[in-house]
Amino acid sequence: MRVAIGVSTSRAHTHLTPEGTPVASRLASWQELEQIVAAMAELGTGIFQIGSDILNHGTNVAMLERLKHLTLTYKRTVMFGLLSTRQGDDPVSWRTQANAIQDANQAGGRMFGQVGTRSINAIYSLKSYLPFDVLPEWQVVRERPLSEQLQILRDPARRRALIEAEQRMKPKDNVLQGGGAATLDPRKPDYDQLFALKSMDWDDPTVAELSRARGTHPVETMIELSLDNPDQIYVWPVVNEDREDLLGMLKHDFALATFSDAGAHSAQEMGACLQTHFLHYWVNRRGAFTLEQAVRKMTRDIADAFELKDRGLLQPGYKADVVLFEADRVRPCVPKIETDLPGGARRLVQKADGIRATLVNGALTMENGQSTGTFTGEVMKGALG
Repeated sequence: MRVAIGVSTSRAHTHLTPEGTPVASRLASWQELEQIVAAMAELGTGIFQIGSDILNHGTNVAMLERLKHLTLTYKRTVMFGLLSTRQGDDPVSWRTQANAIQDANQAGGRMFGQVGTRSINAIYSLKSYLPFDVLPEWQVVRERPLSEQLQILRDPARRRALIEAEQRMKPKDNVLQGGGAATLDPRKPDYDQLFALKSMDWDDPTVAELSRARGTHPVETMIELSLDNPDQIYVWPVVNEDREDLLGMLKHDFALATFSDAGAHSAQEMGACLQTHFLHYWVNRRGAFTLEQAVRKMTRDIADAFELKDRGLLQPGYKADVVLFEADRVRPCVPKIETDLPGGARRLVQKADGIRATLVNGALTMENGQSTGTFTGEVMKGALG
């Protein structure tokens, strides 16, 4: 604890093991969590970070009250995911969360909400997961090499059987599903909310729209798109579906533009575009932030919130962590599936255009998207490290 920046845990009902049971951190009682924060208070350092309970409005409000108690009682920084969703019978409200942060800070606490810069998505692809993979008719296809899958999908009879099988999927209920559940316990897709990714401009067509234009069943539309381009990505926004809600959260005084999830769900979600999407969409396309405002939100504001005294600014004595980018060209690339993990396991990879170089501790580590072979990163430590 003396060298750590803090402690991170979760109360999110969407955080499940592959067997559908809660991840271990969800089993801790609030009394146990309070003892951890109390220990940080004794040391006079440490940040408490938690994945939000967003099952419904009531459970979210109860969590917020507990978090306000922790920051006001123990004077430690508390952070959680500031989220918006339209799912559920009694969905959580980002404004309620933002007001709780404001109230806690006005009362003498120190609380922040972490916000992504675009919707948090479950990602599907022929090369990773599809919503239909649990169906027996699809399983016998999906277990084959990709080249054989493509051949089967071109067969009219097999294609008809695969389309018909979709009718037996469990219907989508109104319970909020996370990205993991969306692939481990998939429901019949809402094709009006399933987008066929064409670029990173955030103006992609839905599968339903494409199906109506083509006069084909949505499953057939997805098959045809994937045959045309086996790298075709489909995204289903899990939370932060409404971009105006998202803009409201990003504009909040105590919102931090950091919610990447760029590795925890290696083939299910990808948030590596958080910073480049901020610059490309919210600065260049929407004009909702100036370049200077966006850079500050992604650098100094975050360093200050995490109590990192030697980062976030370009000035003598600070760590020389620098990204050089072309302001008018920077943008995220469409994610792709790679099979370069041990055993050929899959992962999502998302790169960017317009980034010239990355310096870490003053050394050039990336140039024009390629590693220089120099690795000067170091373990970040807390105030007592």
